[in-house]
Amino acid sequence: MKIRILAAVLLFAGYAFAGNQYAATLSEDPAASSGQSARASDAVIANAFANHESHIQVQGQGIVTRLLADDSSGSRHQRFIIRLASGQTLLIAHNIDLAPRIDSLRVGDFIRFYGEYQWNEKGGLIHWTHRDPAGAHAAGWLQRQGKRYQ
Repeated sequence: MKIRILAAVLLFAGYAFAGNQYAATLSEDPAASSGQSARASDAVIANAFANHESHIQVQGQGIVTRLLADDSSGSRHQRFIIRLASGQTLLIAHNIDLAPRIDSLRVGDFIRFYGEYQWNEKGGLIHWTHRDPAGAHAAGWLQRQGKRYQ
């Protein structure tokens, strides 16, 4: 219990420090949502990370920090790393067999997302950023410069 309280205090301190530096970048993007809702979604993801939870439907936003090679084993996925306002990083694995690729994606781009969080030791990953052809899973998406990819 003491560890969770300490983690929450450290997380809050991180928001205060990183949030001010990050706010200027987010405010430049007209698609950015309010800082308060960004912090709320970051808190949900941070809690899932701290508790090693997976299979949680989340929405959030971040800045692309690294572009990775596509994963072509099985269904093809466009992969990249984003940094949340909290400082946490996430791998985005966007299925490009079921949704359009973001061809013009660059480091520094602002991305909004809705998908399923999966825990890993590096911060976690977001997948299911597309519609489920079977209709059994919540439909996810990515959004860049007002255009939605789903």
